[in-house]
Amino acid sequence: MACAICQIRRPRRYCPGVNGDICSICCGTEREVTVSCPLDCPYLHEARKHDRPLPLDEEQIPNREIRVSEEFLAEHEALLLASGQALCAAGLATPGAVDFDIRDTLAALIRTYRTLESGLYYESLPENAVAAQIYRYLHEALAAFRQQETEQLGMARTRDADVLAILVFLQRLELDRNNGRPRGRAFLDFLREIYPSSPGVPTAGSPSLIVG
Repeated sequence: MACAICQIRRPRRYCPGVNGDICSICCGTEREVTVSCPLDCPYLHEARKHDRPLPLDEEQIPNREIRVSEEFLAEHEALLLASGQALCAAGLATPGAVDFDIRDTLAALIRTYRTLESGLYYESLPENAVAAQIYRYLHEALAAFRQQETEQLGMARTRDADVLAILVFLQRLELDRNNGRPRGRAFLDFLREIYPSSPGVPTAGSPSLIVG
């Protein structure tokens, strides 16, 4: 009996991604590259401990001029929680979605909110169909959060600039967590650990996304 991927080496473990037995070498090289690994796979969990994010050139990090301090995140924790949970729910609910789709989603939504800041409105939908689906979900969730906030407080507290900064923070978090694999979902897995009850509306007791 040979590995279900390479058809050469002896299989060592069952792979739910290919529904067959594979060798440890193929598990390491094809994980989230050619194989879409279920997030509950124990071998994927173990591999996450050794994941190394792609090295980033600070000069290439987008939206560097937008400052997001810990004080800002603490002040807008409710918005951060709502945004993070909505992004997690949308990513997990969208078939085939990977971290690079999340990256496209956040980049497009940031462009949209940049136009709002300038006093215009131009919706910058991603060309990527998967990212576009996540975009719509997150865009609607943000609008619903602001509407609910206004109804509860009797005033609009969250500004477009606040939403933009939160989106930039999530973008930086995705860049930091992305493992570079074409089918990688390390960032989504990270969000899933923070929001084990996703999807749904964030509750007051949800854990914070603020990281050091």
